[in-house]
Amino acid sequence: MTAAVFYLLGASAIASALLCITRKNPVSSALWLVSTMFALAGIYVLLHAQFIAVFQVLVYAGAVMVLFLFVIMLLNLGREASDVRGKPAWALAAAVMVILGAQFFAVWHYTPAQMASEQHSGAAVADPLAFFPNNALAAEAARPDDAFGALSASLFQNYLVPFEITSVLLLVAAIGAVVLAKRRI
Repeated sequence: MTAAVFYLLGASAIASALLCITRKNPVSSALWLVSTMFALAGIYVLLHAQFIAVFQVLVYAGAVMVLFLFVIMLLNLGREASDVRGKPAWALAAAVMVILGAQFFAVWHYTPAQMASEQHSGAAVADPLAFFPNNALAAEAARPDDAFGALSASLFQNYLVPFEITSVLLLVAAIGAVVLAKRRI
């Protein structure tokens, strides 16, 4: 029974994702993305990861999609002309993408120990807990036997850079939408 529900949710997630990327209307595309996120939350529940499923619905299907729809509605003011200026704009976008991609791959294997050893001038091998004294409290609070501690330790130690990059990208998208909308008004 669980396998059948898993395959049903998986097929729903794949179909919703395909419909999300093939729709021309950005609002319907965003709503299909919400459907994909709900299917993923159902798969998390099947994997007994209820905490992640709740966060999937609250954070991604709720807050992030509201932000996306807000940005889409700000940009869609009835003007048909595009702001893309041709080949120079595409070249600039490609250059920015290459630079950001290079920076992403540069920090891919960068650990707190490497950062501490580069910043700390006195010791040959620096301890990250000595360089970041508040991290000792976080390490003590994040016990691996606690579900919240394990999740927070993983999020803020292993996936801190992608988490921060995502938040900066969302902020830039919102600011860009407001600037473009103000120019059109």
